[in-house]
Amino acid sequence: MTAAEKWRSDLAAWAIPEEILAQAQQSPWIHPPELFEIPSVIAPSPSHERAREGLGSESSVLDVGCGGGIATFALLPLVKQAIGVDHQAAMLEMYERNAERLGIAVTTVAGDWPDVASEAKMCDVVAVHHVAYNVGDIVPFLLALNSHARNRVVLELPTAHPLSTMSGAWSHFWNLERPKDPKPEDLLAVLEELGFSPQLEVWEGRMRTEQNLDQAAHFMRIRLCLPKEREVEVREFLAMSDLPERRELATVWWDIID
Repeated sequence: MTAAEKWRSDLAAWAIPEEILAQAQQSPWIHPPELFEIPSVIAPSPSHERAREGLGSESSVLDVGCGGGIATFALLPLVKQAIGVDHQAAMLEMYERNAERLGIAVTTVAGDWPDVASEAKMCDVVAVHHVAYNVGDIVPFLLALNSHARNRVVLELPTAHPLSTMSGAWSHFWNLERPKDPKPEDLLAVLEELGFSPQLEVWEGRMRTEQNLDQAAHFMRIRLCLPKEREVEVREFLAMSDLPERRELATVWWDIID
């Protein structure tokens, strides 16, 4: 099995069993825009530092899966041109609002990467935060990132699948054991298989969390495919749970070689 095949297989194991999915009142694969808003102060991180190192004379960044734009706006005032790509219109609207407020002109591309790659211009740096675990067909995704960067590609992802924080809830409500792979090291193996020379840096950062317990229970109930009337149970479960405030994150990057 190749590294790319292993990546695809590991992600496929996160699929929700059909008998559970059939009971869902709405899709559990939600990405609420309010969880991707940028903070008033963007904390420094290795991901932002590695991106700054790759900015060249164009001072431009392509932000794939941009959300509210943390990967872009952390590079101000160095970055002068930015492109945000996202498949959710609400994310792109938030990205544009933040750009206007911060005084930088941006362009946006709606759709899934790499399907819309032809609509995005090449930039000094391509930044991709918290997207990789959503991509089973990882090879064309990575190749399109590489072809759009003049200097460097920077990815950020947690060292454990983002849904691993729900493993206890899946066990509690459905008696379902969730997988543990893939890991950032598996992504490195894919990149090496493609002939790139990736680097990995592991660090600790704050968890991206909901605004309050009610909101957390609402989103988790949807992700667990539970009906509305069981939201109070999810709230009680969360209230009794010792949820971490910080988590291990990984920055993966490689330089473009002519």
